[in-house]
Amino acid sequence: DSKVTEGGLNVTLTIRLLMHGKEVGSIIGKKGETVKKMREESGARINISEGSCPERIVTITGPTDAIFKAFSMIALKFEEDINASMTNSTVTSKPPVTLRLVVPASQCGSLIGKGGSKIKEIRESTGAQVQVAGDMLPNSTERAVTISGTPDAIIQCVKQICVVMLESPPKGATIPYRPKPASAPIIFAGGQAFTIQGQYAIPHPDLTKLHQLAMQHPPFTPLGQTTPGFPGLDATTPTSSHELTIPNDLIGCIIGRQGSKINEIRQMSGAQIKIANATEGSAERQVTITGSPANISLAQYLINAR
Repeated sequence: DSKVTEGGLNVTLTIRLLMHGKEVGSIIGKKGETVKKMREESGARINISEGSCPERIVTITGPTDAIFKAFSMIALKFEEDINASMTNSTVTSKPPVTLRLVVPASQCGSLIGKGGSKIKEIRESTGAQVQVAGDMLPNSTERAVTISGTPDAIIQCVKQICVVMLESPPKGATIPYRPKPASAPIIFAGGQAFTIQGQYAIPHPDLTKLHQLAMQHPPFTPLGQTTPGFPGLDATTPTSSHELTIPNDLIGCIIGRQGSKINEIRQMSGAQIKIANATEGSAERQVTITGSPANISLAQYLINAR
């Protein structure tokens, strides 16, 4: 601890956190008051990534002591949220505060230590749970490090992680993780399709038509017959294609027994769906969906629903 404070006060560090929208809302507060107070009191720069993504990146930069102050304020705020959510619930055991750091993969080795010695030492000395994700975050060279425990344990844990990060800087270039915007979810209600944008459901006429037609057609046609095209859907709409990556352990539930599920999705959506073969060493499979925008949206919806 003294090592961090003596030599560390003038060291500027940047720590990135991955948060869900709800957590970000809690940190920002009404009209941005909470985050403003955190910035003023900690002296750290707190930056929140833009975008309507389900996940956002919160970047905290400053001298080590400012970072610890900002962290303790965030941990206490989350603790407050947990207490508030428990007042009306029947849950008896209190969930721990959980923060997810985003750390360059090249520094994760030092954080884990030889044979897991360092991470074990951090767990034991701080009482926090620390887990380093096995895989890198999509399209980046960073990993998520999840810390959970009491606010106090979390702050002690962050201090130790900062020491490790200062002692072993990242090697090579880091490709930072950028959360992708979620494709708008679709709901079907009362025979109509709506896409969700922010807090509003927007009627989606193409999908409504598709949904109504899908309801009229039995999903399976006997073998040997060609799938009837959906009448009423304009065949002249331009086709495009869309790629998804799906984790290997979930691909089975999308394909179904002998391809039954994926065929059903193909027929209901009217889209072409190709699933790439598994590639050596990759935990994901590439799925390409081709068709009109409405076909693609419906296929995506059905895949997500599976």
